[in-house]
Amino acid sequence: MKRILTLILSICLILTACGPGGTRDSVTIAVAGPMTGDNAEYGLGFANAARLMAQQWNERGGVTIGDRQYRVEIAVYDDRSDSDEAALIAERIVSDPNVYGVVGHFASGICMVAAPTYQAAGYVNISPTSSHPDFSSIGDCIFRNNTVISVETGTAVEIATQDLGGRKIGVLSIDTEWGQSAGEAMEAHLAGSQGEMVLHQVVSPEAVDFATEIANFRAAGAEVILVAGMYATLGPFVVALENSGYCPAVVGCSNAYTDNMLSYAAQAPDIDIYAPVSFFAGDPAAKEYVDAYTAAYGAAPSSLTSQAYDSVGILLTAMEAAGSLDRAAIRDAMYTLRYPGVTGMTTFDQTGDAQKTFTKLTIRDGAWVLMEP
Repeated sequence: MKRILTLILSICLILTACGPGGTRDSVTIAVAGPMTGDNAEYGLGFANAARLMAQQWNERGGVTIGDRQYRVEIAVYDDRSDSDEAALIAERIVSDPNVYGVVGHFASGICMVAAPTYQAAGYVNISPTSSHPDFSSIGDCIFRNNTVISVETGTAVEIATQDLGGRKIGVLSIDTEWGQSAGEAMEAHLAGSQGEMVLHQVVSPEAVDFATEIANFRAAGAEVILVAGMYATLGPFVVALENSGYCPAVVGCSNAYTDNMLSYAAQAPDIDIYAPVSFFAGDPAAKEYVDAYTAAYGAAPSSLTSQAYDSVGILLTAMEAAGSLDRAAIRDAMYTLRYPGVTGMTTFDQTGDAQKTFTKLTIRDGAWVLMEP
């Protein structure tokens, strides 16, 4: 009798885990990023956007693979912007056979720690934000749904030198792998521009006191300062500029486009702040998505959040195009997609890099708005 009950229980467990015909009835997309700590706004934005995209697919019946439909599940992992934690998370993700794609991580250095694990296991990994030039070359399963930092910083330099007419340009970068590559890219673009780089200073990503750097930029006569740092650096820096009475224009990167940055800008009314982005919530074409995100989470999505939203849609579309849950087939489908997302039409080159164009934003009256030509 005991053996019969055990057999019945085993059958019930199989039927619970599987759909009709003995196949799984769900597929999982893993989302990895900083859900706690200084960069939590970015990671939580990834998770929120992924859940919204999954909900929208599930409302339409889920993702269709061959002749079967599967519910989309999102599994969220907090890497705390820590390399060791990211390495452990990557191992956990690839040990789950129901994960068919990974969206994450956030900072380039963290992405490059985790990506080799995904590549070795054959799991497609899309970072919505990694801009280090070497990231996507880690392997053919590794993609980025943003541009390399050299493209983004080129637009930042264009704002500083062409749109604002700056001739003496300063650069402030954070002391991380991403900050180093972004700062070097800014220097390279300035060398071929109408502007002159008068000073490049490097600070810790945890820095909150910029008195020395501000004094040095003032002495160098910087008219515009380019900042290669997250809002946690850019925000306190513009407030410190305001308090010092020295008011050059400041141009950040796309990671400046956050609600948190608006609170810093309110404390620095005399500092003009600009940023290049691949997505703008005020674009009428994105209204339906922005309204849905805002209704669900209480704030409009940022550019980087929207790149995560599209990343989930890209993965699911690649799965449908592959017509199977074979990870190699999903990877191959990624290279042939043309995905019309909220961040524009996205395609990937042979390296796994997305092709993007940038919109120029500034802060006016407490809100991000299009920069006037």
